Amino acid sequence: MELTVKLQVFEGPLDLLLHLLEKNKVNIYDIPIVEITNQYMEYIAEMKRNDLNIMSEFLVMAATLIDIKSRMLLPAKETEGAEEEEDPRAELVQKLLEYKMYKCMAYELRDRQMDAERVLFKEPTIPPEVAAYEEPVNLDELVSDLSLAKLNGIFKSIMKKQTDKIDPVRSKFGRIEKEEVSLEEKMSYLENYCMTHVSFSFRNLLLAQSGKMEIIVTFLAVLELMKMGKIFISQERTFDDIKIQSRIVA
Repeated sequence: MELTVKLQVFEGPLDLLLHLLEKNKVNIYDIPIVEITNQYMEYIAEMKRNDLNIMSEFLVMAATLIDIKSRMLLPAKETEGAEEEEDPRAELVQKLLEYKMYKCMAYELRDRQMDAERVLFKEPTIPPEVAAYEEPVNLDELVSDLSLAKLNGIFKSIMKKQTDKIDPVRSKFGRIEKEEVSLEEKMSYLENYCMTHVSFSFRNLLLAQSGKMEIIVTFLAVLELMKMGKIFISQERTFDDIKIQSRIVA
């Protein structure tokens, strides 16, 4: 009669190693590498998997265990003043500890998910007339202890707070407004002006402007029209008024 043995399925080689350590009740910091390696090799010899990717992971761990086993069987080198050699099992122990930590975290998250599935809640079913109810306010009772003196004190405290918010320096600043003056519009204005004025004073033209920005833009417009050959300027003597002559034909 054939005896069929069902092997436990493990998620990976580290999972199998943790199972063997728990089964043998050994300290993870002091792994009996010879015994664990033998048990590990017996297990993978009985595995029947068609997935080579999964089998390769177990075989790589088997090679690692055999390498550690061989290094531990070799006699230690005795050299004076040499530092103590690192335990060949140290790296494996570190990986096992990290894997065990993540496995415990996964169990904790699974338990929390199962507990959350058992939580029930109920949507609020408050009637609209109850939700819209507002408790009436008795104005006589609300202002029963107020007097003109108290109201005056409240008013003064509010006004004082408003005064404290005012910056004593910035409050004296004037309001800065941007003057919207377009160079194109000013050039169009001068072209129309030149059609009705063959010759005119540059000084009077600037005096007719309403602000500093408009004077600057007017000056730039005059320069642009000069460049385009639409006006001609002349000055008889230094510091005399500049005369502008139009070359625009109406």
